[in-house]
Amino acid sequence: MKYNNEMPIYLQVIRDLKKKMITGQLPLGAKMPSNRELAVVYKVNPNTAARIYKELELEGLCYTKRGLGTFVTGEEVQVETLKEEMARELLIHFMNEMRDIGFQKKEILTKIEDYEEGLE
Repeated sequence: MKYNNEMPIYLQVIRDLKKKMITGQLPLGAKMPSNRELAVVYKVNPNTAARIYKELELEGLCYTKRGLGTFVTGEEVQVETLKEEMARELLIHFMNEMRDIGFQKKEILTKIEDYEEGLE
């Protein structure tokens, strides 16, 4: 994973793990990598890996079973809520940026449609 210097690394890893939960790469109830494995995969300090899991647990996206490891939440509602929150965040950022460079709502929608048509 390539890191952005403008955001703390642990937040970038959390975001990546959240995307994996949303897309099913980390399915509901799945065992997550150990702290050590997570540290190796993302090339972070083991303490950072522990912090990542702590943050995800506080958000209700994973839980730890002592002696067994950390698991993705089994609550589909949690993951759907996360998906909606992340989509909203992206849309707010996108709309603000487009408005900052002078586009209005109808123009933005046209740009999106034109872009989508160009992908087909």
